[in-house]
Amino acid sequence: MLTEKVKKFHIILASSSPRRQEFLKKLGLNFEVRLKPVDEIYPEQLKGVEIAEFLSKLKASPFLGDLKPNDLLITSDTVVWHKETFLGKPENEEDAYSMLRSMSGDWHEVITSVCFTRTNDQRLVSSSTKVKFKDLTDEEIRYYIKECKPFDKAGGYGIQDWIGLIGIEKIKGSYTNVVGLPTQLVYKTIMEMMG
Repeated sequence: MLTEKVKKFHIILASSSPRRQEFLKKLGLNFEVRLKPVDEIYPEQLKGVEIAEFLSKLKASPFLGDLKPNDLLITSDTVVWHKETFLGKPENEEDAYSMLRSMSGDWHEVITSVCFTRTNDQRLVSSSTKVKFKDLTDEEIRYYIKECKPFDKAGGYGIQDWIGLIGIEKIKGSYTNVVGLPTQLVYKTIMEMMG
């Protein structure tokens, strides 16, 4: 099992996301949360999965000189891609409203890239999930933003929140990916890296 294999490794999760931390705990992993600031700026010609991959690798860069041979650093980034547009974390209520209004009644794509870094190895994996919202009313959108304040979430919503419970009609792909970490892919990759 995974927990036995990783005992000789020190896992570092570079994410303040409580959802990602909870998933690693549920996988049975012991890990340390270590944060280093990074400007999440990407080349503007990148699209969709390219943005998530670029940012997850970028988040690993401040750690590269500090890693020890038994360290395994996990960095990740989740983006929402809709109508050829990147939807990041909303800056305020109006920004969140415009994102949710644009996705209402339509499909969008949630992409999470995860970067696994060791002193002698770096692997990048990505997962994409298609999500469809019902036609959301203005009242529903405003209520959600007021009650849940989704300003730390890509696309301005969490699938596990109230709006996910009442608003999501269909999902194609990994649910945990939409929450912020494709756990099946994370498990598979760690197992492969541990040999």
